[in-house]
Amino acid sequence: MRELNIGTNEAGQRFDKYLSKYLKDAPKSFIYKMLRKKNITRNGKKADGSEKLSEGDIIKMFMSDETIDKFMGVNENVLLKTQVNLDVVYEDSNIIIVNKPVGMLSQKAEKNDVSLNEYIIEYLYGKKKVTDESLRTFRPSVCNRLDRNTSGLVIAGCSLTGTQTLSKMLKDRTIDKYYYCIVDGVMTDKKKVSGYLKKDEKTNKVTVTAEKKEGSSYIETYYEPVKNNGKLTLLRIKLITGKPHQIRAHLAWTGHPIAGDYKYGNKKLNQYVKNGYGCNSQLLHAGEVTFPVLSGEMKNLSGMCIKADVPETFKNVIKGEFE
Repeated sequence: MRELNIGTNEAGQRFDKYLSKYLKDAPKSFIYKMLRKKNITRNGKKADGSEKLSEGDIIKMFMSDETIDKFMGVNENVLLKTQVNLDVVYEDSNIIIVNKPVGMLSQKAEKNDVSLNEYIIEYLYGKKKVTDESLRTFRPSVCNRLDRNTSGLVIAGCSLTGTQTLSKMLKDRTIDKYYYCIVDGVMTDKKKVSGYLKKDEKTNKVTVTAEKKEGSSYIETYYEPVKNNGKLTLLRIKLITGKPHQIRAHLAWTGHPIAGDYKYGNKKLNQYVKNGYGCNSQLLHAGEVTFPVLSGEMKNLSGMCIKADVPETFKNVIKGEFE
């Protein structure tokens, strides 16, 4: 027999979904059979799996440890062999915000990828904020993505409350996200630009058009120039909609591609920043996140603005071109 106590991160979900996570290799038919025969109970009573779990619930499994372990499967929650020192800029019991470096995936693209998500789990594991047991039914997860070669702030939920709240705020666009980039040409006016974006899955490249086309999505980007040197402009951008490659493709479409962007950029400019500053990726950085007014368990974040410095190469270009 095995007894499990439902904590904060397990509460609120359906009982059968919880069991499917815990006994991930068990057929659903087996789980429902165990429920019918009262081999799995909730608070000492028979359950059908549709019940919503509450914190403090006690789950009992009247099965051998061998059977339970078999259906739990191989433990995948081992620490990574390659460790990194995360630049954690904010952390509490519900969320963690990391300044992601250039070259790191936000989340896995392929099964064998190692991404920021895995590094965050390892970091929390080392601080004893997650355990092998807790990771079976809830895994901290990145809630906003950045392109591999875009640096800056990535927010992850460390608890079920944090993940759900962040996901809702991002969906409702109540979190303001600001980026910094260096673009080709002189831009002097604040402006909000709109258009339609369509992604080609085969090439992993997007196109922007003024008119809506089949399969395209509406996009909006707001930018304000910070300074220019007569050839390049440093921009501060507010992302209004959040589509893949939106900032990069949208600015290129306006005739002002981002320096160092080898997918949407200007070859001559890319070569210039590479030769002069060793820049091999787009000079685009998610530098600020501002939270809306909040109440409840995450009210500590209400109105908070989190900032992250640009990478060293980006700093060198700013110093060399604008100071």
